[in-house]
Amino acid sequence: MEEVRDGHAHGGGMEPEEPGSPREPPSPPPAPSPLSPSAPESPGLPTPEPPSEAHARRLLLAEWGPPGGSLELPRGLTWKLLLLRRPLYRNLLRSPNPEGINIYEPAPVTHPTWQSLETLGNFRGWYIKTEKLQHNLSWTVKQQCVDLLAEGLWEELLDDQQPDITVMDWYEDSRLDTCVYELHVWLLAADRCTIIAQHHVAPRTSKKGPPSHWVQVSHVFRQYGPGVRFVHFLHKTKNRVEPGGLRRTRVTDSSVSVQFRE
Repeated sequence: MEEVRDGHAHGGGMEPEEPGSPREPPSPPPAPSPLSPSAPESPGLPTPEPPSEAHARRLLLAEWGPPGGSLELPRGLTWKLLLLRRPLYRNLLRSPNPEGINIYEPAPVTHPTWQSLETLGNFRGWYIKTEKLQHNLSWTVKQQCVDLLAEGLWEELLDDQQPDITVMDWYEDSRLDTCVYELHVWLLAADRCTIIAQHHVAPRTSKKGPPSHWVQVSHVFRQYGPGVRFVHFLHKTKNRVEPGGLRRTRVTDSSVSVQFRE
């Protein structure tokens, strides 16, 4: 596996000189409507006695380790609700591994196909479109917009403490072109239009390691300023038309998470 990291920068730039890749940070497309947070799944076992407010507070403070060892909650928010929602240290994206691919194994061998991507896995929560390019190439564009408040975070935490917002992704080094993957992330204000911070990367194929090995891309937003309410996550993967159908670059284990600075 290979890594493309640029950990603590506040923003990012595109790799230059790549045909078909933007040379300047793009503006975010219209943000898709965030889905309502999922209800916790019931395991079908007897419901245990819910913890007390004090016990929930102790559990979460020990688990999260906030600066100073404590957190002030706004009126109306309880530790018991936070224990249920667990908005920190949790992947906030839906269907982060739509095709059920294991990054600790080589990418499964596939053949060109004309099947639509949506039929190849569980893509619930992703908004998908195709961008056609020259020379039988195209981008598959998948995006989600995460509503941080709806996921259980609160304004005072985001504005005053500004916890880290980490994005991570794994893509297949398919070598269908010199650039087979792009990542674009925008931190947006409550209007879902105003950009507070952004990151863009379009790594080139290194040709290191065997074909189809997994490459990790990650970025940490820090000290991004007050007002962040949404994270718009968008990645592109390249396809090539071959006899028999479309050969795709696969991507998996996408994540957006919020955590306290270590």
